[in-house]
Amino acid sequence: MNSTMMASSALLAAFALTGPGSARDTAIPEGTPVGAPQNCITRHRIAQSLVRSDSMIDFIMIDRKVYRVTLPQPCGDLGFQERFGYSVSIDQLCASDIITVLYLNPGGTGARCALAPFQQITLPPRVKVRR
Repeated sequence: MNSTMMASSALLAAFALTGPGSARDTAIPEGTPVGAPQNCITRHRIAQSLVRSDSMIDFIMIDRKVYRVTLPQPCGDLGFQERFGYSVSIDQLCASDIITVLYLNPGGTGARCALAPFQQITLPPRVKVRR
C-alpha cells in the first residue's frame, strides 16, 4: 500500500470516529485525572472521539478508558464542526501529531492544530461516553 493510500485510510478512519452532537449541545463534563499524561495512545484501540470544544477532545477507548486532550491553542471551528482527521504512519496517535478540522458542508478541510498529551480521566457516573 503506498503512502498516499495509507494517509487517506488514516484520514478516513479518523473521520469515521468523530461525529456531531456534543460540543454545541452540552457542557464539558469535569474529568478526574488518573495517573500521568501519556504522549501516545494506540490508534486501533480508539472506539470513539468526542469533540468537547475548540480546544478539548475526549478519546474513548475500546476498554472504555477515556483520554482527554486539551489542545495548546484553540483549533478554529473544531467545536462547531465536531470532525477532524489525522494521518499517522504507525498505529499510534501522539501528542506531536497534527489534526485537521473537516467540514461537512461544503466538504473540505480547515484549521490544522497540534495535539497535546493524553490525560486519562474518569468521568462522573452520569456522563455517557457513547452516543
